[in-house]
Amino acid sequence: MTTFNPKFTITNRMTAAITQIERARGFLEAAQLSEDWVRDMGNKALIKEAHHTTHIEGTQLTLEQAERLWNGEAVPEADPDDARELLNYRSAFEFVSEYLDSGDPITEGLIREIHRKLVEGVRGGKADPGNYRRIQNYVANSATGEVIYTPPSAVELPIMMSEMVKWLNSNLDIHPVLVSGIAQFQLVHIHPFLDGNGRTSRLLSTLCFYKAGYDFKRLFTISEYYDRDRPTFYKSIQSVRENDMDMTGWLDYFVTGLETQMIEVKERGEQVIRRDVLVQKHSLNNRQSKALGYLLEHKKLTIQNFEALCPTVNRRSLQRDLKGMQDKELVTSEGATNQLIYTLRT
Repeated sequence: MTTFNPKFTITNRMTAAITQIERARGFLEAAQLSEDWVRDMGNKALIKEAHHTTHIEGTQLTLEQAERLWNGEAVPEADPDDARELLNYRSAFEFVSEYLDSGDPITEGLIREIHRKLVEGVRGGKADPGNYRRIQNYVANSATGEVIYTPPSAVELPIMMSEMVKWLNSNLDIHPVLVSGIAQFQLVHIHPFLDGNGRTSRLLSTLCFYKAGYDFKRLFTISEYYDRDRPTFYKSIQSVRENDMDMTGWLDYFVTGLETQMIEVKERGEQVIRRDVLVQKHSLNNRQSKALGYLLEHKKLTIQNFEALCPTVNRRSLQRDLKGMQDKELVTSEGATNQLIYTLRT
């Protein structure tokens, strides 16, 4: 019997969010989504997750720079450590994907290997990749230097890690979404590594989702939600310590984040299904299909937007495509000739 026994209360907020998450999961499993779209969106989600999970920890890359690095382009203006951290995420994620195929249980060795892949070769190797810390560490406010949290001692740490892993591998009568949130908090709380604890905890959380059959076609990026409002993210983690280790506030926040992401993914999936139906109905070409997808997502389109979608095609051809869509009464336009704004007909 493990002595790790997380304390929390299931709230109405959690129940409502999990209902929405299950709805989105059901939609993704049943929907006839094109393989190309799922692959493209999955790759975008992975780049976003890599960008946001490292950005939370202080990297200065823009999302556009992250995309270029991911696609193998040189980004000379980027800090080399920032670039390495981003690409390390890919290496760690690939490792997690291979592990999932094996069906093995979660182990401490697995968590340490995730950490090693995330921090290897970054910032002078100060994080001691893959090894638990042997000294006391502290979490400080980066602006003031004030210590806001003192993690468990290096002596307690191995026992706490062992208990957490045993708990994760036991027969839990807890919804997988909550298990994933508990795992993320507990790893951050133990803070077993000198550096890289946040990134490791977020990837462990993702791993818990996937292992329980909640991979959502790998289209979600939870770190984007945290990165949008970091003070609230940190506050919700700290709330557990301020409430006698009761995780309710953190789990409310965690499930709301996943719900937000899954609603966005479901909406994008619904848009692409609508696009595919309209493409077929109106016999649209590939460029017109791209324009329609853009309109469904962004509500309006200019010729400049269309040129960015089809950079190798001349403007006259694109204007002809849009005229064809107008003739089929799919879109309408307003404005001066070169400043036309196209919108979908309702």
